[in-house]
Amino acid sequence: MTDFSLIETLRWQPDEGFIRLHLHLARLSRSARRLGFPQPIDAAAKLDEAVAEAVAPLRVRMTFDQQGRIAVTSAPFVPLAPEAVWTVRIARTRLDSSDKLLRVKTTRRAIYESARAEYTAPEADEVILLNERGEVCEGTITSIFLDNGSGILRTPPISCGLLAGVLRTELICGRKARVGRLTPADLDDGGLYVGNSLRGLIRANLIRS
Repeated sequence: MTDFSLIETLRWQPDEGFIRLHLHLARLSRSARRLGFPQPIDAAAKLDEAVAEAVAPLRVRMTFDQQGRIAVTSAPFVPLAPEAVWTVRIARTRLDSSDKLLRVKTTRRAIYESARAEYTAPEADEVILLNERGEVCEGTITSIFLDNGSGILRTPPISCGLLAGVLRTELICGRKARVGRLTPADLDDGGLYVGNSLRGLIRANLIRS
């Protein structure tokens, strides 16, 4: 028996419904299949139930365990200002690119919590993790993107040891991003962004410790 659940975090808007819903459900189904979990056939219905009486934007969190149980919670969603720029730093904590669980989103988050704890909230809005080879992987809650002026963002490949983020998937499929290995030095060669499906792309400023 596993000691974790799969997790999806979605944004719900009164005028649009769930943002990127099909990509979230596809990832959940794919992850369940990979881990030998049952298929989450009731996921969409459970999400709809959770927002049936909602009138304002919500952050919706859904977990799905090995027994096929689905739990959904929600909280008010407050968007960032359009001009927001996050301060990011690089963690000492390293990811292991051979760890297949890094490729699925689960409640098993100790390594991300360890990386986040290296800096206080005033010191960093987000923390970037590298793998054992020193390659850029991901943030604790975001995917990493570099704008080198080509018109197409660059984001690390899954093989480096990272989650297939929903926003990342959308940008790659829409040919707005492509995969390519990144080193910390590369992050100085263009505009840095972090992002996830909940908040979209966020401009970032890397501070070297």
